[in-house]
Amino acid sequence: EVQLVESGGGLVQPGGSLRLSCAASGFALSNYAMSWLRQAPGKGLEWVSAMDSGGGSTKYADSVKGRFTISRDNAKNTLYLQMNSLKPEDAAVYFCAKSRLAVFAPWLGRSNDEYDYWGQGTQVTVSA
Repeated sequence: EVQLVESGGGLVQPGGSLRLSCAASGFALSNYAMSWLRQAPGKGLEWVSAMDSGGGSTKYADSVKGRFTISRDNAKNTLYLQMNSLKPEDAAVYFCAKSRLAVFAPWLGRSNDEYDYWGQGTQVTVSA
């Protein structure tokens, strides 16, 4: 059965860093594109970053570009999101999601239609 389990969230001061992990089971990360999304209190899901199945192509929302880095370790079947220079507006529950496709969908960042599985989320709090 497909399962995604996020971890690594917590409390961090503005300007600090966290690395989120998404442990996948039931499928190989190497076969599918993956995304990170987040949801702040009272707001909808916001797409954050994506990586194609081969790991050679990545995309980022403008709000996190230059600060966040998506990566994967196929041997561990784990997806990561390194978050640096964190801002209060980055505070949210972060989810990893499995794409139905190996490549980026034309609607990436605009629709959740490409995702067939989500993790339970891990909370990131940015506060002094």
